[in-house]
Amino acid sequence: MDSPKQRLVAIRVLLVCLLVTGGIQVSSAKNSGDGHKTRIQSSTLPLNSIDGLELQGINEPGAEPVKIQSEVASYRGRRAVHIVNVEGQGVQTGEQVLAIVKASDFKDGTIEAEMAGFPRQGAKPSTRGFIGIAFRVQDHGSRYEAFYLRMTNGRADDQLRRNHSAQYVSHPDFPWNRLREEKPGVYESYVDLVASAWTRVKIAVFGTEAQLYVNGADQPCLIVNDLKLPESHGQVALWTGSDTEAYFSNLKIRSTRSISNAE
Repeated sequence: MDSPKQRLVAIRVLLVCLLVTGGIQVSSAKNSGDGHKTRIQSSTLPLNSIDGLELQGINEPGAEPVKIQSEVASYRGRRAVHIVNVEGQGVQTGEQVLAIVKASDFKDGTIEAEMAGFPRQGAKPSTRGFIGIAFRVQDHGSRYEAFYLRMTNGRADDQLRRNHSAQYVSHPDFPWNRLREEKPGVYESYVDLVASAWTRVKIAVFGTEAQLYVNGADQPCLIVNDLKLPESHGQVALWTGSDTEAYFSNLKIRSTRSISNAE
């Protein structure tokens, strides 16, 4: 029979393995004071493997399929999921790529990740390096909410471009251009960004409200009080816009759910 010390060593080895693969999920319940409890589930994915991700190209109906290149690569000192969204020739069709975390289930809570994005080699001059996180993703990407960054806008010499650094969108009915036309400046904002540098983001979601935080800031750089999709569960996905080279690392999903004491 194994000694207590041997069993302790075995448990530590198992925990290390789970942390490396992102397999740990923690559940707890806290009283909210109104007869309900809040259940918290959290998971960390180092994103050092493509396994567990479903790649989906999102494009306008009738357009050619999105060209996607994906791998795990080393970038600025760490292993990361590397995705290149290659826009086709001709008129820009707003190609997007989702790398959906298959096992995720998210409605309310927080999502954190580190990402780096910039225009791919040979990209059109209008490319900004579009990179972000989608949440409440449904039906393989047919519907989702997302925050993303235009990485080259953060330190542009033009103030108007700077004002378009961070963006909220809701697919399929509320793309960036519709939101900008109908309510200029409401769903996008300025945030300081350095293209190609590792950038930390956190998204906080509750009900119909969401906030975007960048690089550990105490205050959000973008607040949305009227998320466009009905409240529902969905998956979390890495989001990349057209003609962009993107790296993602250290994805953390913390999901909260209110439960009654009788549940």
